[in-house]
Amino acid sequence: MSELNILSESLKKVTNYLENNQNRNQPIVKFKKPSELKKLINFEIDKQGVSEQDFLKLIDQYLEYSVKTGNKQFVNQLFSGFNFPAFIGELFTVLANTSMYTYEVAPVATTIETEMIRLMNRYTGYLDGDGIFVTGGSNANLVAMFSARNWALPESRFEGCDRTIKLKAFISNQAHYSFETAANVLGIGAKNVIKVASDKNGKMIPTELEKEINESVSRGEKPFFVAATCATTLLGAYDPIDELAQICKKYNLWLHADGSFGGSLILSDQNRYLMKGIEKTDSFTWNPHKLMNIPLICSALLVKKRGTLQHNITDINTDYIFHDIDQIEDLGKKSIQCGRRVDAVKLWFAWKYFGLEGYQKRIDNLIAMAIFAEEIVVNHPKLELVVKRQSFAVCFRYIPTVKTDLNKFNLDLRETMRKNGKSIVNFGYVGETLAIRLVITNGALSKSDIDLFFNNLLSTAIALETELKPMI
Repeated sequence: MSELNILSESLKKVTNYLENNQNRNQPIVKFKKPSELKKLINFEIDKQGVSEQDFLKLIDQYLEYSVKTGNKQFVNQLFSGFNFPAFIGELFTVLANTSMYTYEVAPVATTIETEMIRLMNRYTGYLDGDGIFVTGGSNANLVAMFSARNWALPESRFEGCDRTIKLKAFISNQAHYSFETAANVLGIGAKNVIKVASDKNGKMIPTELEKEINESVSRGEKPFFVAATCATTLLGAYDPIDELAQICKKYNLWLHADGSFGGSLILSDQNRYLMKGIEKTDSFTWNPHKLMNIPLICSALLVKKRGTLQHNITDINTDYIFHDIDQIEDLGKKSIQCGRRVDAVKLWFAWKYFGLEGYQKRIDNLIAMAIFAEEIVVNHPKLELVVKRQSFAVCFRYIPTVKTDLNKFNLDLRETMRKNGKSIVNFGYVGETLAIRLVITNGALSKSDIDLFFNNLLSTAIALETELKPMI
């Protein structure tokens, strides 16, 4: 088997794949059930390796039946789009195949990650900030809570958690499930994460937070951590950080901002007001693999004070790997991982390519396209906005002429679209109402892409509506 020939042929397949990604006539997915996929692709590993021809065929099959998340009609998840410079960065990161624990083994990558953390802290307003790239937003939230726990109870780093002390964390009832998982992992317990009421638009209510804190204190518990969400997964709502910061200062609590979905809004001069007060937080989760379209995974945890992570999390200096030579910073000293992917490099390539202004325009375009989509819903007689748009998510439903179960109809509409591959969009429940959730996360989207999505949705809905039987 010639590896150079495989490489050459593989690069051709990359070109073809990218061309198909932009072809509006190509389906986003050729949907197959697991049993059908197993008949098409041999997933088992044989004793003998495959031939060159069979190896190339496997590449074709993988790409043919995978979801084309770079297609502009993929509006299903909180990530989408294809980022060419970041792809190049990922390619050469894998080629160099290094790890991020020491400068010695990753001098360029270490310098790049340090610069990316510095730049991101500049936007956050952490004047003496620090940070580390991690393996996703959920892990960033975990490390933030971990750091906050050890800040609140410094002795727990060595002695373990005192079970007589009931630590309490506070999140919005619209927050991501990762905080409950984090509490489980850290030995705090998921039941000790209190879900604070949110308003009709999905934002945490500050007076409800203070009420929950006071009730916790009266029960003899120890509140220590509050998480503000910067764009909830369903509604795209931003919690009022400024007001929450005042409460956290009053009660001496760690305030974390979870920007896993909407943190990149901070790049926009026009829309950064939604994150007013971000500089008053103690830590911030930022996922460039969401709105900045960096290939998965690319996530960072930023902290307000330099040295926080090493002191609260690790505080180690193992001489067999960290040699303290050349007066440099080994990033592994402040990470809960030892081996760690070089995820900052693809972000760096993309940011160098687009520039500060270029990325700001991409984020502004996301909001502009979300506004455009909302206007289409509001002005169409058979579309209904389920809840007011907050940022990047538009939650709506189709109202058939014939009286029917609206939740079932809209779920059927979504599922039909998902399986025919023309446009893929997600759904969620706002109270008891099933809403189709259109998320605008691809910075390259245009009005024609939004128009095509609604054309696909409406044509599918009309076809389904003709099959409806009136409710008795």
